[in-house]
Amino acid sequence: MYCLQWLLPVLLIPKPLNPALWFSHSMFMGFYLLSFLLERKPCTICALVFLGALILICYSCWGNCFLYHCSDSQLPESAHDPAVVGT
Repeated sequence: MYCLQWLLPVLLIPKPLNPALWFSHSMFMGFYLLSFLLERKPCTICALVFLGALILICYSCWGNCFLYHCSDSQLPESAHDPAVVGT
């Protein structure tokens, strides 16, 4: 389970408040995970535990899933402000 110490902090990185940056954030996280899996080759148990945690977080729509934005979850108040989106 040594390899989980490099995978679990990825789940704690928050999504940016600016909706324009969500695609860049998801691409960065996807490429980070892909390069980590190709370079470090974590054990099967660690990969399954991480994928299970990722699926549970994305399925529950807690708002920290970097793959997509849940349509029923609330956006932060600053996401509706044009001054924040325009920066």
